[in-house]
Amino acid sequence: MALNYIWALLLIIGFLVGVVKFIATGDGTIFQTLVTGIFDSAKLSFEISLGLAGVMTFWMGIMNIGKDAGLLEIIARWMAPFFRAIYPSIPKGHKSISALSMNFSANLLGLDNAATPLGLQAMQGMQELNEDKETASNAQLMYMALNTAGVTLIPTSVIAMRQTIAAGQGIQNFNGADIFIPTLMVTFFGFLFAFFVVAFIQKINILKLPIIAMVTVAIGMVFGLSRMNSETVANMGSIVGTIGNLTILSMIMVFIFFGFFRRINMYDSFVEGAKGGFSLVMSLAPYMVVMLFAVSVFRNSGALDTMISSVKVLVNALGIDNRFVDVLPIGLMKPLSGSGARGLLADTLKVHGVNTFIGNMASIVQGGTETTFYILAVYFGSVGIKNTKYALAVGLLTDIFGLIVAILIGYLFWG
Repeated sequence: MALNYIWALLLIIGFLVGVVKFIATGDGTIFQTLVTGIFDSAKLSFEISLGLAGVMTFWMGIMNIGKDAGLLEIIARWMAPFFRAIYPSIPKGHKSISALSMNFSANLLGLDNAATPLGLQAMQGMQELNEDKETASNAQLMYMALNTAGVTLIPTSVIAMRQTIAAGQGIQNFNGADIFIPTLMVTFFGFLFAFFVVAFIQKINILKLPIIAMVTVAIGMVFGLSRMNSETVANMGSIVGTIGNLTILSMIMVFIFFGFFRRINMYDSFVEGAKGGFSLVMSLAPYMVVMLFAVSVFRNSGALDTMISSVKVLVNALGIDNRFVDVLPIGLMKPLSGSGARGLLADTLKVHGVNTFIGNMASIVQGGTETTFYILAVYFGSVGIKNTKYALAVGLLTDIFGLIVAILIGYLFWG
């Protein structure tokens, strides 16, 4: 419902600003600009969707090979000790731990189609242990907090969108994977933030080996970044791109080798997964059209520029670099709607360029935060939870934290 109001306001405000401009200047070309923008946005929406189709179809096919070969289950078993540490209220050996581990693994690998049913299965398992069936348990609250943070290893859809738009902008040898490490860092720090907030509320003992190891990695990451000299930072783009490409290629080959030695029919497995990837992308097209249509009216009327300029004036008064302001709409939209944020990202990449400071930062903002309202509605709704306690507050705090971290990391890598 909130997205409905936001969408309508974008259109209404955009139209009213256009009318005011016409009355003030008498220049009727403003309406031609708005209409042309509407049709251009519809065309752009399908161009992006078609560009996404190839990459997502391929990626979902490869991921399905890993899933059918049992690689997801192996990763889940490795992660089980960590999940037992952060969910102390779930008995050892309970089926929820397995589902939680596999859901996290699927999210980590970008397997959205597998992650959701596994997540619903985990929620149902935790609901069986829940004494008050209408109030979220501690385990469910922790799960929701970590899910809204969501560590992402490879932001597949963002990389695919960047490649598609870069091709349209005539950029040669563009590396869409150069946001791999920055996005991973944003989601990892968001994950830590959500965990520690809920751990504090639930009084969870954090002095356990899996948790200490996770915190050690975070401290090492922060220390390593703080020790970088200007030359290292300047070369970071090519370094990150190389590591990102090597990691993605290595993951693909691991899945292929694993499927080969498990003797599964990789051809059929790939095709089956690819079908799901193509269907997923095609289902996104209407959402891209409807959101880019509203954003186009809002932008071409001058309303978005006015809003951003106003915020920049305030930021300038504080003596802060104002370039990050252009990505704020994406960060504010993401908790409400993933499709809405994708539309804003596509518009930002088109207007400012893919291979720019704003384009790079916008990409990690999109890939580094989650659709909090959607996640809470789907998962809590699936088990009939009515009293979600502090889940929404923690989710939104994590989104704000993730947005701030994404901006800071954007300046570190590309500023």
